Amino acid sequence: MTNEPSLLFNRIRLSAMMFLQYMLVAVWWVPLAAYLKTIGVGAAYEALILSTMALGCLTSPLVGMLADRYFAGQHVLFALNLIGAVLLAVAALIESPVVLFILLLAHMLCYMPTWGLTSAIAMAHAPSEKFPQIRVFGSIGWVLAAVFSIVAVKAFGVAEKGFDTSNLPMLCGAGVGLAGALLALTLPNTPPPAKGKQGSIIDVLGLRALTLMKDFYFALYIVLAMLVMIPFAAYFNFGSAFLNDKGFKYLTLTMNLGQFAEMFFMVAVPFVLAKCGIRWTLILGLIALTVRYAAFWLGDMADISALYFVAILVHGLIFGFYFVGGQVYVDKKAPPSLRAQAQGIMFLLTYGVGTIIGNFVTAWLRDASKSAAGVVDWKPVWLTMTAMSAVMTVAFLVLFHDKIAGSKSGEAEAVGDESAAAD
Repeated sequence: MTNEPSLLFNRIRLSAMMFLQYMLVAVWWVPLAAYLKTIGVGAAYEALILSTMALGCLTSPLVGMLADRYFAGQHVLFALNLIGAVLLAVAALIESPVVLFILLLAHMLCYMPTWGLTSAIAMAHAPSEKFPQIRVFGSIGWVLAAVFSIVAVKAFGVAEKGFDTSNLPMLCGAGVGLAGALLALTLPNTPPPAKGKQGSIIDVLGLRALTLMKDFYFALYIVLAMLVMIPFAAYFNFGSAFLNDKGFKYLTLTMNLGQFAEMFFMVAVPFVLAKCGIRWTLILGLIALTVRYAAFWLGDMADISALYFVAILVHGLIFGFYFVGGQVYVDKKAPPSLRAQAQGIMFLLTYGVGTIIGNFVTAWLRDASKSAAGVVDWKPVWLTMTAMSAVMTVAFLVLFHDKIAGSKSGEAEAVGDESAAAD
């Protein structure tokens, strides 16, 4: 009973951490392509700048090592957010493509590791099965990043299209980053679990978590998660281009329907984990991935726009069940001394390596499907992604039988215990 206020206070702070961390990137990354066009950045540098998010994952294992072995997690988060905010603020004042690329790459090398780091901090202070209920505030922050454009238009008289094509989103992102840095100083203490232990060069590079790949099921999940990012990247980076070709006008609003749905699916994840276990939670996410691309393909084949909305709305099921459910699985498999590094490795291989491969594969398929007049026939793209998703779903269903991931009673008990403590 005496711990109830502190547990609630921790949940509030951790939820606020997620809210700011994902709002930070959403406010400026979504309109970035439009801004780059406005300042005259060429195609080559545009591609480089838009790849900085994936490249930023390269430092994830290193940052995880720092939080596992040397510094408290909240202090690492403070430093990354503060440095990242300064870099983003300076980038907002620069129009040189070369300098802008360098600054945004440096910013992303600070920012992208925070996705794994904030997950590790949250799961250090709450049962991993409850993590999705904290992570959902990141989705809320992403969606509510639109408030900056509304305020700019209504309060300061900025033209509706002028906000997205200006440097204001970057400056807003820098402000959110500063707020995230200050909030980090108030987070519950998360000391490094492996502090004082002897380490090798592998530990210094943050690669000790790769030893977890000796476990067949862990390796299977990580490899499939990386491959899943190929079709996932097709939606994330090329979905708006497809909808634009189909005559949709409000692209950001339409794509954000997936984030709205994500909030509701995220809340459902703990209950699905408790009832079905991690294995079936992950499988449901993969089935949803297959449904998405089948809906895009069938919608394009039969010219049924309603199926496009099905493809968008299952985004939350895919992300919540497979990726966030996967973070819970990684947390369960990794020993305490490697949990931050394990999350970092997962983000490196998925949002880093997997996204880059996905971008190249999708771009190649799109270009191969262009007519002489430059019109893209998206049906081969979506059919390929449907087939890939279906194969990965069947492979996972047949090969993945980890006892930890299949256990339901322990997860249900953990959820029940915390619910009882909060009552």
